[in-house]
Amino acid sequence: MTAELHSRRTVLTTGAAVAGAAVGAVALSACSSGDSPKPGTAQAPIAAGTPLVALADVPVGQAKAAKAPDGTDVIVSRPSESAAAAFSAICTHQGCTVAPKGADLVCPCHGSVFNALTGEVKQGPASKPLPSVPVKVENGKVVTG
Repeated sequence: MTAELHSRRTVLTTGAAVAGAAVGAVALSACSSGDSPKPGTAQAPIAAGTPLVALADVPVGQAKAAKAPDGTDVIVSRPSESAAAAFSAICTHQGCTVAPKGADLVCPCHGSVFNALTGEVKQGPASKPLPSVPVKVENGKVVTG
């Protein structure tokens, strides 16, 4: 009977360990998908001339989230009536997607706050600014430059 209990205990313990490892592997792959760049690293350049948003859709002094045709998340800001700037929307802390909130870009994961017009860190835990995306205004649209 002792051998039977030991055998059953070994099977249950081993089964629990295997199940735990499987859950951990799935969680790790979901958190670190190969599709996302590491925080603070540059994304692949978006083709020049790619339209992102209409300039009129971005209020002066604020920003708007946009998606490039390749699926890249970007933030387009409007520092003046006729100018635009853009940044990667990927937080440099741990890679979450930031969202515009007035004159700020806020990371919903850990609370980092960036200046919507410059991409500079206003509040951590992020310590690096959002990478800039070159843009220009053409025919009333903000396009990659």
